[in-house]
Amino acid sequence: MTTLTALQVGSELENITLSPVTRLDLIKYAGASGDFNPIHTIDEEAEKAGLPGIIAHGMWTMGNLAKLFTPYVAEGFIENYSIRFRGMVFLGDVITLKARLVEEKEKQLTFEVIALNQHEKEVVKGQIDFVLI
Repeated sequence: MTTLTALQVGSELENITLSPVTRLDLIKYAGASGDFNPIHTIDEEAEKAGLPGIIAHGMWTMGNLAKLFTPYVAEGFIENYSIRFRGMVFLGDVITLKARLVEEKEKQLTFEVIALNQHEKEVVKGQIDFVLI
């Protein structure tokens, strides 16, 4: 594994591909987050809301993006994290998480982060500022 200090602008972290999204993933997340909106766990409620099926919590996807930095916890911490939700995540979707270093200033590394579904469609895109210690 490469250290973050060895990266150059344009370098990418190792991608992470998540297992297909399950109803249990979303039920567990609802319990952990306190977000019990039924569009995330009950098919009929999602359909009543005009959705083709239940959708993952946007914050579930955002939280998973932070996993890209877990191997580097000894090197520093995420100081800023901003994203835009770009698409919905459905049951069975396979999400790939990506990060690319776009700027380096002293001890701050700025990464573009993206979550893509199995169709290569962006579902979340944003930026993480990682501070080296």
